[in-house]
Amino acid sequence: MKHKGRPILGTLLVLVAFGACKKEPDQEPSSGSAKVNFDLNEVPYSTLSAYGFYEGKLHHLRPVPEVLPYEPTSSLFTDHAKKQRFIWMPEGVRGNYVSDHTVLNMPESTVLLKNFYYDNTPPNGGRRIIETRMLFKRDGQWEFANYVWNNEQTEAYLDLVGSNIPISWTNESGNVQNIQYRIPSLVECQSCHRNAGQNTPIGIEPQSLNSEMWYPTGPNNQLKQWVAHGFLEPGYPKDIASLVNWRDATADLELRVRSYLDMNCAHCHDEGRSCSYRSIRLAFDRTADPTNMGVCVVPEEPMVPYTHLIARGNVGRSAIHHRMTTNEESIRMPLIGRSVVDEEAAALLASWIESLGPPCQ
Repeated sequence: MKHKGRPILGTLLVLVAFGACKKEPDQEPSSGSAKVNFDLNEVPYSTLSAYGFYEGKLHHLRPVPEVLPYEPTSSLFTDHAKKQRFIWMPEGVRGNYVSDHTVLNMPESTVLLKNFYYDNTPPNGGRRIIETRMLFKRDGQWEFANYVWNNEQTEAYLDLVGSNIPISWTNESGNVQNIQYRIPSLVECQSCHRNAGQNTPIGIEPQSLNSEMWYPTGPNNQLKQWVAHGFLEPGYPKDIASLVNWRDATADLELRVRSYLDMNCAHCHDEGRSCSYRSIRLAFDRTADPTNMGVCVVPEEPMVPYTHLIARGNVGRSAIHHRMTTNEESIRMPLIGRSVVDEEAAALLASWIESLGPPCQ
């Protein structure tokens, strides 16, 4: 596969969420004339618009040709917020493959953007973007910049203090939902993104990008698209051990559970992470061993009636399932990033636990 430079990608017309084709509104064709403004000596800027990552009305999130959308194969739950992700890097540099489960080695000035939003919000049933989280690489280290959107949806402003914002929306079942959405502080960002004392992205490992996404030119494997766009060196392995979409009911049950745990839990429960003192290791490359998922492992602290982290065939005695389904702040998992239960994921975990046997001794 030969690198041919960066074609004019245009704008994102369609995002693929959780492996399904999904058209997003307000994605108009790009003019192809806008350019990104990113000066390492000046960033982070006080406003999101100052970077020029998007053209036209800012809330349309219509990327300029230099900016590429991406979507991890398996999703992170954040109180039902939807997300649009983009990556940008300067002309003439590219990332490279390290291993299936290691974050791609990205060059200086690489920027990752993740926009959090809700559809069907009052008063008019439209979209409301809450925040845009940014990671950028400077002097070999990843740094954070978080931008909070105003009510008018005309601008987002740099804010690393953190806050709670009341959000209402109507879900797909027609029910009105109300939560206190948490915009994380810098310390909260670091609690999930720290690895061996350094900040690191989540979700740009080859195992999480080796899946298809729709682009203006049609569907393509994301890693192939990154190569074609000039963002990734060619020559990565073709047999990457990859996550599956954990919401895909046709996929293997255990792979779905392992993929969910990798995206939602492994950034804390792994070596060098904030919960590395715990006994479980939930990264995808570690969970082929069921003991690392807590199967028949006794909790560090007694939790009656939960006899094991995962009690084979017994959801009612599985502490991890309890932590996923409680909102008690001192017990729930993850500790931050959610205020409501991810019912779909909890049901998936319960089905997997019930499929296991024989019972733990």
